[in-house]
Amino acid sequence: MTAVPPVDEPVGAADVEPTSFIDADHPDVARWAAEVTAGCADDRSRAVALFHAVRDGWRYDPYGTSRDPADYRASTILSTSTAWCVPKSILFAAGLRAVGIPARLGYADVRNHLTTEKLSARMGTDLFVYHGYVAVYLDGQWWKVSSAFNIELCERFGTKVLEWDGTHDALMHPFDEAGRRHMEYVRDRGAYRDVPLDDIFTCFDEVYGASMLEDESADDDDVFHG
Repeated sequence: MTAVPPVDEPVGAADVEPTSFIDADHPDVARWAAEVTAGCADDRSRAVALFHAVRDGWRYDPYGTSRDPADYRASTILSTSTAWCVPKSILFAAGLRAVGIPARLGYADVRNHLTTEKLSARMGTDLFVYHGYVAVYLDGQWWKVSSAFNIELCERFGTKVLEWDGTHDALMHPFDEAGRRHMEYVRDRGAYRDVPLDDIFTCFDEVYGASMLEDESADDDDVFHG
């Protein structure tokens, strides 16, 4: 497994500011973040509450891709019930910024050794380029956190549930509960203050072809093989 290097650029004001995609100042996003973190005593507990809310509040669906930039705004993602790693990370980052916690969007290429035949056929590979995660700044340190796979999906297919308590990195597990190879990080693409959407689309076209960005929905059986 290739290690994902730490975020080494110092935190700045831009890491808590809203952007066109990370629209943390949108009333719906601000309201949602406030509701999720109500009663939390500190930034760590707020960040962990938002992590769980995004991880389990949106069913992971890698088939629901889109070319419409509006679909990658946190306020739009908030109104959906399913999402894949890139939009889920956008919403997580927006929730963090909405409560004043610095956050960036991180990307890496990962190989999913448990991809179904249907998904592999659609993509032409088991390599997921620009897998999205979030870099969260707590207590003077950046932590890298993935909120992609909801707990119901993991429990159904025997993949390890990714947990996070705000004191360590939480990236995809290399093995599932049965010891089978699962997620392998093969290339880091860095951390960004906003969504590099044009770069993502260009890379998708190069690796998968245009069909990868056709909007389609699928159930859990189309994500992992058991």
